[in-house]
Amino acid sequence: MSDPRDIDEDAILRGLSAEELDQLDYELQEMDPENAMLPAGMRQRDQTKKGPTGPYDRDALMQYLEKEAIESPEREDLVPFTGEKKGKAFIPKQQPEVPIHEQVTLEPELEEALKNATDAEMCDIAAILGMYTLMSNKQSISFNVAFPSGVVKGDPFKIFPEEPPNPTNVEETLERIINNDSSLVEVNLNNIKDIPIPTLKEVFEAMKENSCVEYLSIAATRSNDPVAYACAEMLQENTSLLSLNIESNFITADGMMAIIKAMANNATLMELKIDNQRQKLGDSVEMEIASMLENNSSILRFGYHFTQQGPRARAAIAITRNNDIQKRIKY
Repeated sequence: MSDPRDIDEDAILRGLSAEELDQLDYELQEMDPENAMLPAGMRQRDQTKKGPTGPYDRDALMQYLEKEAIESPEREDLVPFTGEKKGKAFIPKQQPEVPIHEQVTLEPELEEALKNATDAEMCDIAAILGMYTLMSNKQSISFNVAFPSGVVKGDPFKIFPEEPPNPTNVEETLERIINNDSSLVEVNLNNIKDIPIPTLKEVFEAMKENSCVEYLSIAATRSNDPVAYACAEMLQENTSLLSLNIESNFITADGMMAIIKAMANNATLMELKIDNQRQKLGDSVEMEIASMLENNSSILRFGYHFTQQGPRARAAIAITRNNDIQKRIKY
């Protein structure tokens, strides 16, 4: 058998007749009969080669079809219909009769008490006895509104917080920070949600020149980005603060980025907690955190849950290094 590459296709095509070329073109047409979205001409090859025998006449076609229908003999049914019903007849089930309750005669005193009872009293009596038929339609509606499940529930227990409210006097604490009170070492404003944003900014403004406060915590105070920017300015100037907690607030990635960049000029802070903000900080902030920790040798504890493996590993290595350095200094 000769090599197919040596076949001269042009010579073969020149040797074909017109009918053979038409047949070849017919076979090479690409059709997709399964695609209902294509027009009929692209789903099936053209098989109408016969030319028209005359002009189209709709009336003549309809007359011809009607004539054919009349002259065609009717076909007999293979199984003639006899009108016989087969199978079991449907008989609906009878609903059981509801027994009529016997009339209950009460003592005259009880009859008078029930007659003069208010809607609320009738609801209470019916709920205790389970006799909801004592109530009228209006009383039943009132009962269902008060007790949607139909069950009388006891008074709900009062839920007391696990920890008492924060008793810190914010205004007094702010004055002590401004006055650089030597007895004020720890400032705890956690969970005080009604602190105005300007007051929180004043706290950080006062912390710039304070040299006594070592622990500052404003967790869950609804702090936002303006507070974060004030905190960043404080970190660049304060040289006495050892621990800062700003967890569980509304600080966005922009505000947190300002705080992280401000740490480049802070060499005294040993603990920083920034986790659980209202929105995720993002990959760029986490990369900036990792770089900050690698260039900072004072932070020993850092509170944040990383979402990326790379920054998490870098931060862990940096914190371990800082703790090893601190241990060597002590011993």
